[in-house]
Amino acid sequence: MTRISLDSQLRCAPDVLSRNLDGETVLLDLESGTYFGLDAVGTRIWELIGQDQPLSAILEVILDEYDVDEQRAHTDLLELLESLVAKGLIRTTDAS
Repeated sequence: MTRISLDSQLRCAPDVLSRNLDGETVLLDLESGTYFGLDAVGTRIWELIGQDQPLSAILEVILDEYDVDEQRAHTDLLELLESLVAKGLIRTTDAS
């Protein structure tokens, strides 16, 4: 599994379609035909990834916009992103 850190740069996979439905997002991986749902916070993270925000900036936005402890936000963010990478919905663009 790809390890993600705050130094990681991510981008949405080109073969994934997304649709916002009442504040939540549904992702469709065209290659596998698999759907994946994101809640409101996951939707915000998806939007920020689409804006080519570095992961450290995404964490800062989450901390500014939501009432959450920094360690909890960091852990939850990395878990979500590692899951999305494992499912092929996002990709790392790190040089390594």
